[in-house]
Amino acid sequence: MKKQELIHLHGLLAEVRSQQEHWKDTELDLTEYNELGVRPTSIHKSKTDHKAAVFKLAKGITGSMEETEPEAVAPKAD
Repeated sequence: MKKQELIHLHGLLAEVRSQQEHWKDTELDLTEYNELGVRPTSIHKSKTDHKAAVFKLAKGITGSMEETEPEAVAPKAD
């Protein structure tokens, strides 16, 4: 994935974060993401930095979903 694509993905995940916090009226635990200090607007940061930020942000978003979702249902084809 190119750096520009990672920055775009980073921005999209930041929007998901914002919407999720708005819908649930709670803040996500994004301590690891915040410690990186890389934002979607940090275009001067390296591709590796954005990749790490994308993974930390995705982990924080999905971690909050796991806490509220019931047990996963196994997928099956019709």
